[in-house]
Amino acid sequence: MIISVEEAKRKSQNEDVVFVDCRFDLKQPDQGRKWYDEAHLPNAVYMDLERDLSGEVYSTGGRHPLPDMEQFKQLLLSKGITDKTTVIAYDNQHAFASRFAWMLKAIGHEDVFILNGGFAAWEEAGFHLTSEPPSQDAVKNLQSWSLNDRMIATQDDVQRYIQDDRVALIDSRSYERYIGDHEPIDLKAGHIPSARSFDWMLLFDQGYFKDQQALQQHFSDLTDVDKIVVYCGSGVTAASNVIALWEAGFDHVQLYVGSFSDWISNNQNVVATGDEPV
Repeated sequence: MIISVEEAKRKSQNEDVVFVDCRFDLKQPDQGRKWYDEAHLPNAVYMDLERDLSGEVYSTGGRHPLPDMEQFKQLLLSKGITDKTTVIAYDNQHAFASRFAWMLKAIGHEDVFILNGGFAAWEEAGFHLTSEPPSQDAVKNLQSWSLNDRMIATQDDVQRYIQDDRVALIDSRSYERYIGDHEPIDLKAGHIPSARSFDWMLLFDQGYFKDQQALQQHFSDLTDVDKIVVYCGSGVTAASNVIALWEAGFDHVQLYVGSFSDWISNNQNVVATGDEPV
């Protein structure tokens, strides 16, 4: 699922490929679109984290809940993406491309890849960039996409999972946020009880996903569980951990889309601090 720029270029020359630019800046939400307008991969379409890959925010559900998935499917069609299209997503740090790729997988789209190293790797390789709009036309034919609820964990699920030794709950945020020592965004600090710390930034080496063997070693403590549930602050950076777990050979993985921001919206949910799961 993780593809090099060389492989991506070869695919784009021989197959029906749509590149999807997912670059985004959480502090400057319009910056990603500006980057795209300045330069993007040939025929790439743009997907905005908050406008396209997230839904309306309510009192529960987290900061980046899923959008209406029927509307998401129509958006894909408007971008020229069908269930037969090879899709290669990229961004500037992997989190947003991973979120998009996970969403495609969740509706049953198998032929989706993440460009390892993102936009910077393509640019560094000297491959062509453009500011021209894509040439894809919207399509309207019926699709076989269907949301797979088994890939998603809800708050109710997590409330049960924290009591189940067969389920590993993975916190993707920084270690400082996990232990409750530093919380720059959410109103409470700490982690969901029983969760283990797997900082998503440890998946990378100089901006590239580590190779399969290194990822298998990274997740080696999880080989004996029946299910892995991954969360972060709002269900975005956690998607990179999900992708990496798949690459390491784990297929029993769920994303808690609402993540910690949803968990703390319920005052009855316990928040743990410190460096040991409880």
